[in-house]
Amino acid sequence: MSKQKKIILSGLLLAILIVFDRFISIKTQYLQVSLSFLPIIVSAIILGPKYSTTISALGDLIGALLWPFGAYFIGFTIVDALVGLVYGLFLYTKQEGKFFEGNNLIIRLCISSAIVLWGIELPCMSLMLSLLYGNAFLVILTGRLVTKIIMFPIQISTIFFLSKYIKILSKKYLYIED
Repeated sequence: MSKQKKIILSGLLLAILIVFDRFISIKTQYLQVSLSFLPIIVSAIILGPKYSTTISALGDLIGALLWPFGAYFIGFTIVDALVGLVYGLFLYTKQEGKFFEGNNLIIRLCISSAIVLWGIELPCMSLMLSLLYGNAFLVILTGRLVTKIIMFPIQISTIFFLSKYIKILSKKYLYIED
């Protein structure tokens, strides 16, 4: 895929991420339920860790600067960058136009989603919220645990079912000769 296509696709996925994160989500001070994981995972599958990390970090930064929800805190951007990196490392194949399929995809989705939801987002975001708002870490952590447990099967099933269409559309539009 040409560099121009990668940049254009990155811009589109970044815009979708910002819309999903800032406008089509349910947010409280400590909890968030949204589909903002979709563009991050799609960028990880198609473009790789470098692009998914950048898109994830820029999505948080641009969204926080243009449509803030509370105070900006750089810790959130760092955590979001780590999320993009983990998905990119687990879901990207280095062979252009090739994607993980079947059981291999499910295993990689389960491992990466578990690391992201329970190893990065749950403890790190809870810590950032605790530092930012001055509330007890364990109270925030236990409150956020329920949403992370609920989001785990939602993320895996959504991406697994969408992966078929991601593969078809990317082969049709992204990996053709210019």
